[in-house]
Amino acid sequence: MSTQTLSPIPLLNVAKQTAALRSEIDAAIGRVLDHGQFILGPEVAQLEERIAQYCGTRFAISCASGSDALLLPLMALDAKPGDTVITTPFSFFATAGSIARLGADPVFVDIEPDSFNLDPAALTRLLESFSKTQLAAVRAIMPVHLFGQCADMSAIQAVANRFGIPIIEDAAQAIGAKWAGSPAGSMGYCGSFSFFPSKNLGGPGDGGIITTNDEELAAKLRLLRVHGSGATYYHKFVGINSRLDTLQAAVLLVKLRYLDAWIEGRRNNAAAYREYFEEAPANGIRLPAEIPGAFHVYNQFTVRVQNRDQVKARLADTGTGCAVYYPLPLHLQECFQYLGYSAGDFPVAEAAAREVLSIPVEPGLGVNDIRTAAERLKLALS
Repeated sequence: MSTQTLSPIPLLNVAKQTAALRSEIDAAIGRVLDHGQFILGPEVAQLEERIAQYCGTRFAISCASGSDALLLPLMALDAKPGDTVITTPFSFFATAGSIARLGADPVFVDIEPDSFNLDPAALTRLLESFSKTQLAAVRAIMPVHLFGQCADMSAIQAVANRFGIPIIEDAAQAIGAKWAGSPAGSMGYCGSFSFFPSKNLGGPGDGGIITTNDEELAAKLRLLRVHGSGATYYHKFVGINSRLDTLQAAVLLVKLRYLDAWIEGRRNNAAAYREYFEEAPANGIRLPAEIPGAFHVYNQFTVRVQNRDQVKARLADTGTGCAVYYPLPLHLQECFQYLGYSAGDFPVAEAAAREVLSIPVEPGLGVNDIRTAAERLKLALS
């Protein structure tokens, strides 16, 4: 079939989502333009309050990006050269980049093959192997709730409590996700979220937020995001400039009202993929697992296939959006060569990087779109 006869199915259509809410968004932006409080205006405080309520935490502190939402808690913990932070090698760069930015070393633990998330058993083995000196240097554990599914926080919390190490949840892709009924961002020392446009709750640009139940941490984060200043021109800490723009907050307040419906749409589309492949099984495809105890919000619907790059090219030729998250694990990135890792150190993450392919799941697509995308993927596998 000629690709010219095929209707495109996008991986993400931010413009379509925005268009559906345009009148509400325009009105929200207009209110900000009218009051003129563009930095830490009232909409920022409103968003922080509502995100805290949504995530089941006492506090939420907004910032300029999801990357800063990881960096700021590490700053609050005084992470520095000589310290280590344990995390996964299979994630977006900011997970490890935030650690290295402060001079601390990322220490990686392999992932589970089904969830793509940090393996609690491997984490336990690593910590049990550490000397007292090595344990004293561990500033935090940073599990990632990848693609919208929480890591096994019951097991991770148990080992973190055993060794007295705080948990920073990298929940950038997982707002609305849950583990054993607890919302992402509510189970650790803090949770870090991104409002990048491709996220389930995405703004018109960069933005982030940190959730926590720790009052002292919340107070310190509020200072760190404004150059460590609590009173104008008086600085308690060396912080950074990381404030969420009021215009961003205004748009996010509008979109937050629709988040649960969008999550339901993503979950329905994920179910439609499963139904299709139950009716029409295909060789060489492994669907993403929903781990017992997890409520998956499907920021991505990520399958595993052999000959991934060939399959991706064939699928793209049909006009079907697809992407690879992520083609090279963090421990093999050029900038982390100094850490001393080699190919083969984390075989599960390395296999995932060779095989993963994310396909359309956004709520703006109907079941017919999903079934068409599934049919095209099946053909691309043959």
